[in-house]
Amino acid sequence: MDALLPDWPAPPRVRALMSLRAGGVSAPPYASLNLGDHVGDEAAAVQGNRALLAERLGATPVFMQQVHGTAVERLPSPQAVPVADACMSLQPGPACTIMVADCLPVLFCDTEGRAVAAAHAGWRGLAAGVLENTVASLRRAVPRAQWLAWLGPCIGPTAFEVGDEVRAAFLAQSAAAADCFRAHTAGKWLADLPALARLRLAALDLHGIHGNDSSAPWCTVSDASRFFSHRRDRVSGRMAACIWLAG
Repeated sequence: MDALLPDWPAPPRVRALMSLRAGGVSAPPYASLNLGDHVGDEAAAVQGNRALLAERLGATPVFMQQVHGTAVERLPSPQAVPVADACMSLQPGPACTIMVADCLPVLFCDTEGRAVAAAHAGWRGLAAGVLENTVASLRRAVPRAQWLAWLGPCIGPTAFEVGDEVRAAFLAQSAAAADCFRAHTAGKWLADLPALARLRLAALDLHGIHGNDSSAPWCTVSDASRFFSHRRDRVSGRMAACIWLAG
């Protein structure tokens, strides 16, 4: 399977990868490594792809029902399919897993390799506070730690058109968010989702931020060979960003 390995100074015990769209068994339009079981793909193909992912990880990916909210699930979970948009783990075995096809996946770890987490940051979850909730959960579990974050591929700032209401939601929380929007057409703006996430992480005093810098190679919409994109294709598979602790 095809995958992107984060380039960040995580400790050796922390493992992470993000699946790309190639190397699976799904037929078009889900070709080929679709990991989403809610997008219309054949169930057997999705299970085959998830088995490929688990084999690559050497850990158990925990898929959630993501609802663009702010709930953080601690793994292992008593729920077979947690309803949450972030998860965290302090032990080997489960892999925190976030599915995306334009939304921003954010992975976290501490510099000593005691805890990991993953968050699903579309604009709704980002505005509602999913990153703040995730960082707060990690800091409660491991006080006085130094934290790192890695931002994965997402819809880029030349493709993410939003309305006035989206811009207003972010500006109501921080005037600095204005720099993350560029006027496009009447009542429409181009939003820089990774920049909005970096702004919120910096406000949490988290400065070890790596990965997506809003440049073109990170844009899911612009590279159909590597990335699934719901905004581009409408009917689309899902990629997964995973992080876990080695035993």
